[in-house]
Amino acid sequence: CSSLAIGTTTGYKLFSLSSVEQLDQVHESNEIPDVYIVERLFSSSLVVVVSHAKPQQMNVYHFKKGTEICNYSYSSKILSIRLNRQRLVVCLEESIYIHNIKDMKLLKTILDTPPNTTGLCALSINHANSYLAYPGSATSGEIVLYDGNTLKTACTIPAHDGPLAALTFNSTGSKLASASEKGTVIRVFSIPGGQKLYEFRRGMKRYVNISSLVFSMDSQFLCASSNTETVHVFKLEHLTDSRPEEPPTWSGYMGKMFQAATNYLPAQVSGMMSQDRAFATVRLNISGQRNICALSTIQKLPRLLVTTSDGHLYIYNLDPQDGGECVLIKNHSLLGSGKMEENKENDLQPPVPQSYAATVARQSTVPSSSTMPGYSEDGGALRGEVIPEHEFATGPVCLDDENEFPPVSI
Repeated sequence: CSSLAIGTTTGYKLFSLSSVEQLDQVHESNEIPDVYIVERLFSSSLVVVVSHAKPQQMNVYHFKKGTEICNYSYSSKILSIRLNRQRLVVCLEESIYIHNIKDMKLLKTILDTPPNTTGLCALSINHANSYLAYPGSATSGEIVLYDGNTLKTACTIPAHDGPLAALTFNSTGSKLASASEKGTVIRVFSIPGGQKLYEFRRGMKRYVNISSLVFSMDSQFLCASSNTETVHVFKLEHLTDSRPEEPPTWSGYMGKMFQAATNYLPAQVSGMMSQDRAFATVRLNISGQRNICALSTIQKLPRLLVTTSDGHLYIYNLDPQDGGECVLIKNHSLLGSGKMEENKENDLQPPVPQSYAATVARQSTVPSSSTMPGYSEDGGALRGEVIPEHEFATGPVCLDDENEFPPVSI
């Protein structure tokens, strides 16, 4: 979550997210119009672009050198692309292609996957395991967990009753969060075992379309945004650990009564009663727009970021101790001249007392340099099914530039 990539009708833009007040544009390209997929390999110069003009073609660029590394064409429209330092995954409606990112060779094609019209899939950013998750059914919420390094299926997880709508791994690839099309329940599973660890309920009143699901880098928080005006942040903790030490209160007594009552209720009902509520929330002043959220540390403080399809980036302060309503501190415009808009949304919020969120909102600290480890040289192409369906555009690709991709320090 150290950079932001956006596709536009004229091309694509890359921004650095090292500061709250300033939004630094790293790169802009107008060579390809109508870009609907742009994925950057962490903070490197490797970027993958797909355009509506050629929706079956994936273009891989080194944007600092201004060169195309290669391009590949597929049998149908590319719906999503995921990449880490070991693998590049291309998802079509009924097939998935796994490439070795070192030389872009195709290692494996997973054919005849269940119809996946949105291209839903997730890839662990931890290249040591490179787990891939994708829907195992078009009618139920089954998740297929695939090992991108050994190129074998690890397990299947019966996550939800209805079809899946969102999937995401935590930074180490040890947890996987999922939501169904109903959008009322979010579950977190251990990886690679697939055991259920947490279950969060974001609401029972209405079904929503969850468009974004993301962990914080430390895996303490999970953020979910949808087509509604509310963004939910859940805290991954077992509340039962601290309950015995709480002083006896009427609410505590009632809580224990409810907990005892769940033993006599059907599993579906008792599950609903024991689920955790949102730790923190954001109220957007828009509804019905597709948006993407992220939890990041900017200038040494936890922030919640929301980017909307109309081209705005909203930055909120997240109180990691008390949670509650997050305070909007900046609104950036990502389109047009690139100039930043003043924060008019603050006028819509009630005055905030001098709480944690208020006191840290305007702290001016020096942006810390990115600590994201660079490109790793450990482990190349593993033995797999190499299907020579595509040819390189400009010959072999060299991604072992020490200056561009420094090795990971172990």
